[in-house]
Amino acid sequence: MANGAQVGEENWNTFQAWMQSKSDSDFKKMVIRGVLSRTDISKECNFAKSALNQNPRIKDALKELEDRLRSDGILPATASSLETTNTDMPTTHRPSAQKAAVDAERLRRLEIDLATVRAERDELKRQLERYTSIHEALALTGRIPR
Repeated sequence: MANGAQVGEENWNTFQAWMQSKSDSDFKKMVIRGVLSRTDISKECNFAKSALNQNPRIKDALKELEDRLRSDGILPATASSLETTNTDMPTTHRPSAQKAAVDAERLRRLEIDLATVRAERDELKRQLERYTSIHEALALTGRIPR
């Protein structure tokens, strides 16, 4: 089992790779309340959200990334840097690509389960019809077991 320093180093490497793999349009999709969604970042990097605040290298790199995105116009300016009225750009949240893939996989599994249940239902209906006709024939001949 890895100690805290090793886990922190792994998280740092994962975070760096994540930052380099994202484009500006990817970052735009992750904006919530004027910052990047910490929840989406932690899910995509596959580590706890607390690592974003507790690992000083990740915390500093995330702040630098958000500052760069603000200067590029991807993130809205912070409240302290706004000189005019509070007219922040509207923020929207769109699910990340990883969440979309998980949802698509879940949907696929549910559709398979539904098809299986429908097939079982049809088989049971067929058996019920068969046994109902046998029961009616026995009732007509007077041979119903008690």
